[in-house]
Amino acid sequence: MAAAIAILFFITTFLAAATAVLIAAFIQSRLRARQEAHPEMNAVSAEDSGDSVLLSETSHSSISLLEIVLKRLNVIEHLRRVLDDAGLRWSVGRVAATMLLLGAIGAALVMDVRWLPPGSSLAAFAAGVAVPYLYIAKLRQKRMDQYESQFPDALESLARAMRAGHPLQSAIESLASEMAAPLGPEFRRIRDERRLGMPWKVTLEKFSERVPILEVRLFVAAALVSTRSGGRFTEVLENLAETVREGVALRGEIRAVSAHGRMTGGVLTILPFGIAGMLYLTSPDYLLVLVDHPFGPTMIGAAIAFVVAGHFVIQRIVKIRV
Repeated sequence: MAAAIAILFFITTFLAAATAVLIAAFIQSRLRARQEAHPEMNAVSAEDSGDSVLLSETSHSSISLLEIVLKRLNVIEHLRRVLDDAGLRWSVGRVAATMLLLGAIGAALVMDVRWLPPGSSLAAFAAGVAVPYLYIAKLRQKRMDQYESQFPDALESLARAMRAGHPLQSAIESLASEMAAPLGPEFRRIRDERRLGMPWKVTLEKFSERVPILEVRLFVAAALVSTRSGGRFTEVLENLAETVREGVALRGEIRAVSAHGRMTGGVLTILPFGIAGMLYLTSPDYLLVLVDHPFGPTMIGAAIAFVVAGHFVIQRIVKIRV
């Protein structure tokens, strides 16, 4: 009975939230249609306000109310940066709503499980919220690895172009049309920003913000120093390319060496749950003794907590920073 009430409460809450979203979207579409029907009024209001039409602010959600709420949360800015680093064009509002929805589903699923200890619903909610973020973080790390593997070739191409007599800006423009994604679009953005008149220092600093790896920061610092004081920038690029290539190779060797430890940690984490499932299928009475005992839920909760903590400790041990 309690499970049916919990599911009914969740469905009612979800339908109410969906109805509110649909109403807000309908109102916003009507306002947008009215603005499109009277474009001269929008132009006059923009001129009166004195704001430039070339300046735009990043929108977190297409729903006005949700946009106001998200702007007041500092964690949303971190989520937006992670989405940008992962190369995803998802809105922050959509991701936040998905995280809350999965968290609510996880809490509803374990709410009426009698053998789980108190606080399991909160833990299930946190796990559901973390699933989309972990997926996005994995995509971000994959994209950062692609940046690191492409960057040495890009530095060598820049060095060859500058040895042939091209300035740095011209070398970047020629590289922008040849380099593949994900690094190629970033160099094309540098080219477009320079053509629009953005200062060289601001362009490079924005490039280091969009590609947050150490090698790019070193390249930007060397380029800024070279533009101010000159020097043999081509040799700096060649040495930096060699250093970056050696670092990528070293990190690959470390990942290969630590693969056994990571696999061991995964097996040790899955093994207790697998054994519990096998016992439940073969000898359910043997396992239900623990469930029916007064201290059973507490012991089960402590065991799950220690298994999860052990997984993160093993991953921490085998993770070697270079």
